[in-house]
Amino acid sequence: MIIRRFREDDAEKVSALIIHTLKTSNSKDYSAEAVNAWEKKMQPAGVSERASWTHFYVAEECDTIIGCGAIGPYWGSETESSLFTIFVLPECQGKGIGRKIIETLEQDEYFFRAKRVEVPASITGVGFYRKLGYEYKNGIDRPDEERLFRLEKFR
Repeated sequence: MIIRRFREDDAEKVSALIIHTLKTSNSKDYSAEAVNAWEKKMQPAGVSERASWTHFYVAEECDTIIGCGAIGPYWGSETESSLFTIFVLPECQGKGIGRKIIETLEQDEYFFRAKRVEVPASITGVGFYRKLGYEYKNGIDRPDEERLFRLEKFR
């Protein structure tokens, strides 16, 4: 497996990966309506738009994209960053791929310049991020109005 920067011609494959994962893994914790709303945002154009302002990476094995993740500025801040769009194909989950993606993001310049890194974690993924040292922002251990947990790590 290699992890490399996103290329524009990856958009369709990354979109398909995200949508498949949403429908397979996240649908256990979210309504069909919520999954459909995310699916609309994660079409190829939405993936490309996200990649235009973040450092977006893909995990690839045998020319197949099996995971992705991005890091970017937190609301334009120079001292805070956020992790975004971290997905691993359901059939590849539990094999350390997500951890490798996070390790890559934590070696990115957006991570190093930040004093604080936030991740809007799905209900499905909150345990994963907690194992990697991300804690509940302001001690709030319940999802917000978007049904996401706000987690953070200080450097």
